[in-house]
Amino acid sequence: MSRKIENATSLYMEGIRDGNVREAVTTYTGDRYTQHSTGVRDGVEGFVEFFEPFVARNPLRDIRIVRTLEDGRHLFVHAYQSLNDGEAEWVTLDFFDTDSDDRIIEHWDVIAPYAAETPSGHTSVDGPTEIRDLEQTDGNKALVRAMITDVLMEGGDPHNVGRYISADHYVQHNREVADGLEQFRPLVLAADRSLVYDKIVLLVGQGNFVATLCRARWEGAPYAQADLFRIEDGLIVEHWDAAEPIGPEEEWVNSGKF
Repeated sequence: MSRKIENATSLYMEGIRDGNVREAVTTYTGDRYTQHSTGVRDGVEGFVEFFEPFVARNPLRDIRIVRTLEDGRHLFVHAYQSLNDGEAEWVTLDFFDTDSDDRIIEHWDVIAPYAAETPSGHTSVDGPTEIRDLEQTDGNKALVRAMITDVLMEGGDPHNVGRYISADHYVQHNREVADGLEQFRPLVLAADRSLVYDKIVLLVGQGNFVATLCRARWEGAPYAQADLFRIEDGLIVEHWDAAEPIGPEEEWVNSGKF
């Protein structure tokens, strides 16, 4: 595990799971800490202001880091959280920027309720975790970027979805969608589809995994959409995600979700 990944996961585990909020954020962040979780102010004091009461409200915290990716200065972390013996369960897709000393200087996240069983019997986070095919990182990143641009954004051609997603094996961890390309195809081909992607904000890839953070719209309302894709033999074969509505700007305490 690289120092970058250690810093990001330690901020999570020591700061939030273990409750050492101030010590962790001081140790693992850099000269600045820009925050895009709209309820958390920038900087060390913003982190402490939010998470010390969070820790007090939730004395039982089970947090598990399921997957991590490193791509240059950017990182991705896929996490599961259970609070107070399952009173609340969440899946979080986090993105981080780092400085020249490998410390965290910026953070984006998308949080969604955890699904213990999807329509095809998966969970929000189960499935393969091993990073493979490092030599294919650039090609896999290009595949995902092309799929989002061509299939999920306005102006593309969603009929091309089969160019990017395997027709033989496509595992879906979305809480409402079953496995298989034929289950996904009608959603993107619908004339009045609910979810439209507008912009790729971040794309982080390592080997056979690529994660994206996108500005999107759900039935016209602004959303943050995070996706994690697994690629085999040049096609997407597995997908995890989280989506979160973006509240009114007057409620933000920082520069916003992106």
